[in-house]
Amino acid sequence: MPHDNTQTHWHEVSGDSQKAGLGTFVRPPMPYDRWMMEQEIPIFRDIGISKVQNLPLKPWKRMGGRGSFIQLYGTESMWGMYLVEVPGAGALNAEKHTYEEIFLVIEGRGTTEVWADGQEGRKHVFEWQKGSMFSIPLNTNHRIVNATSSPALMLAGTTAPNVINLFDNLGFVFDCPFQFQDRFSGGSDFFKPKDDVEPDPVRGLAMRKTNLIVDVMNTDLPLDNRRSPGFRRIEPSMTGNKFYLWIGEHQTGRYSKAHGHGSGPVLICLKGKGYTHTWPAQYGIRPWEAGHADKVRRVDYEPVGIVTAAPMSADWYHQHFAVSAEPLRLSAWYGPRKPGLNMDGGAPGQKSVDFGAIDIRDGGTAIPYDEEDPAVRRDWEAAIAANGVKSRMDPKLFEPR
Repeated sequence: MPHDNTQTHWHEVSGDSQKAGLGTFVRPPMPYDRWMMEQEIPIFRDIGISKVQNLPLKPWKRMGGRGSFIQLYGTESMWGMYLVEVPGAGALNAEKHTYEEIFLVIEGRGTTEVWADGQEGRKHVFEWQKGSMFSIPLNTNHRIVNATSSPALMLAGTTAPNVINLFDNLGFVFDCPFQFQDRFSGGSDFFKPKDDVEPDPVRGLAMRKTNLIVDVMNTDLPLDNRRSPGFRRIEPSMTGNKFYLWIGEHQTGRYSKAHGHGSGPVLICLKGKGYTHTWPAQYGIRPWEAGHADKVRRVDYEPVGIVTAAPMSADWYHQHFAVSAEPLRLSAWYGPRKPGLNMDGGAPGQKSVDFGAIDIRDGGTAIPYDEEDPAVRRDWEAAIAANGVKSRMDPKLFEPR
């Protein structure tokens, strides 16, 4: 028999039936977990929250503002997120680090200064406002400055867990002299917003190479149709990052098909109101009908609410519903896990499938509208009626194929 979890010494097992080790054990904190705890600010852990503005903030000495870490279930060790408040008429401390970082401005207006080591006199300065999204080039110095007397609020996504857990050396993470010139060219137009759309080289989806989006709430999104009828979507490609994200929008009176994949992605509500259902794939495509309604988790959100798509490190179905009179605009943050590239595994040159955009009867993981649990449509129609919204879903979508 294995030891219980009170083992304080080691000795070799004997015979053919005794097994080594504890058998059951408590997961130890990873280097990133320890670093978060050392910052002495709150750490929010859950499946989601209706709006991050409700999270408690505490003084964050390293950053020079107030902050809170966010570690939604299923994102542990995959990528990190935090909320930070920039003091009114003040600034955050200057910093640099060998992990990637994306910022979404929730409230406020100001500027960001970016410069390479030894080039303090050649700072790149760009402006941001509520709804702006920008990326900090890898291992560059940067300082965030508030232009108003009221506090500014920002949501950040990082690859800090990947880097801190791998190297377990904060000196390397925060004081590395190497300059990634392929990530930061120093050109005068580096932070000039770019609107040109080109195909993502992996899946051929709409992509925009830009290091700054002035207003993600209203930026133009090309028609996509992969998640719901009339769905619009763009992939920002920022500062050469491996951190993957997209911005999408479900039209008023529409909702997405449920689809399944593993843990990692987090959805951020940018505009409108809605909710997400998520449940383990083991309970099938009709969990209510099968008597597993208690296994379905629901998160309602508004700007800026967040929800993890697959919260428990396994394959989960998730489905997103617009309920307000305005479209539901979302941004999905994946960290360094790009669908079709490194989320599905496989050798170079191996053909992959865009599983979430293909119906299960055609080899994907999306549940067709005509095969979904009847409770899905019934509950959604009640929700939009309560908001004075009419369904714009074509009845033919629900006819058996």
